[in-house]
Formats: sequence, C-alpha cells, structure tokens
Amino acid sequence: MVKSTFSKFVTGFAVGATMIAFSGLPAQAETELTVYTAVEAEDLKRYAEMFNADHPDIKIKWVRDSTGIVTAKLLAEKDNPQADVVWGLAATSLLLLKTEGMLEAYAPAGVEKLDPKFVDKSNPPAWVGMDAWVASVCYNTVEAAKANLTPPKTWKDLTDPKYKGHVIMPNPNSSGTGFLDVSSWLQMFGKDGGWSYMDGLHANIARYTHSGSKPCKLAAAGEIPIGVSFAFRGA
Repeated sequence: MVKSTFSKFVTGFAVGATMIAFSGLPAQAETELTVYTAVEAEDLKRYAEMFNADHPDIKIKWVRDSTGIVTAKLLAEKDNPQADVVWGLAATSLLLLKTEGMLEAYAPAGVEKLDPKFVDKSNPPAWVGMDAWVASVCYNTVEAAKANLTPPKTWKDLTDPKYKGHVIMPNPNSSGTGFLDVSSWLQMFGKDGGWSYMDGLHANIARYTHSGSKPCKLAAAGEIPIGVSFAFRGA
C-alpha cells in the first residue's frame, strides 16, 4: 500500500503565451501545432482529444520532458524557435523565458476570473497558470515494514540514518519538482539550515530520478519504501 504523508508546498504549472502567435496560424486542411510541455505523458492524449473536439483541423505535436529539460531546450532554441506553444511548464521557467523575451503576450478568455497570483502581472500576460500541485512523500507501507521502518512525520525526519538507502527524490537539475524541493527547503530552513538539511538528506538518498513523478511511481511499484514527489502521484 502506498500513501502520501506530509506535504510542503504548492508547485505550479502554467501556460506560456505562444512562441508564435496562435491566432496567426494559417487556415488549411490540417495545421500542426508543436507544443512543449512537462505535463504527465499519460494525460496528453486526453487533453488533445478535448482540444480537437473544438479544433479538428489542428494536429498537436507534443514535445514532452521534465521541466528542466524542456526549459533548457527552449533556451537553446532561442534564436531558432521550434515550439509554437509552451504549455504545462513551471512558472519559474516561464519567468525566465519572459525575461529572455521569448514569449508573446496573450490574455485567454476568462483570465480575469483567476487569482492574480496565478497570472503574470503584465497586461496582456506573458503566462497564465493552469494548475497547481502539492508536493508530498509517498510511503509504501509494505516495503517499509520489510525494512522495519516507521513513517516520517516531518521533512527533517528523512535525515534519520534509519532511512539510508530507502529514499528516492527527483534530480533538481532536470526536474521542476526537484528544483522546487530545493527552493522550498531553503525558504523553510534558511540558507545555512537548508543546505545542511540537504546534506543530511543526500546521505539517505538511494538515487535521484530524471522525472518528478518517478519517485512515487517507484514507491508504488515496491522498488523503494519512500519517494519524494508530488501529491498527484500519491493519490
């Protein structure tokens, strides 16, 4: 059995305004729209089906990877952009893309109904939030029992030596979830306390994953007792 234990912060996915104005796409039999995204791969088909119900003449070409990889790809392609739309990427990445002048502002219908903190302050906005997730720890009770572990109750509990080799978390170099873990711990514990905490946690990490959702998947599969991920995967 896998259960989500404590949570810590809300991560955000946002919609970047089109890299090439969507409204300017030519009308033809079928238009291909290249969309860069970090949304979970298994959800993309459902989103495409809903989009195509209203736009049957547009074919979506997904380019999907973890947040850090997608962001690096976009920056590398700055002078020769390949993406038409950035959709489902961390707001921290879109802030960077905006600074680099890579986004075309766009105000979607109903944007005024959103909480202002989920919308870029420019008018029209360069990006608009689409959802948010609560990060959490996924704990496999069956595998933990085999290792005689008890559930951690706080983030600092994960530095206990008894969890050595029993924890997996996302690599902050590639994963937006991992990056926000690091950012949040530094905010929660302060600069010195945050790095000290991560040194202690690192000693217990079995390995780091490329993907932010992978730790919970691995915990659910029984490959590790504890996975640091986000609550969507722990549900």
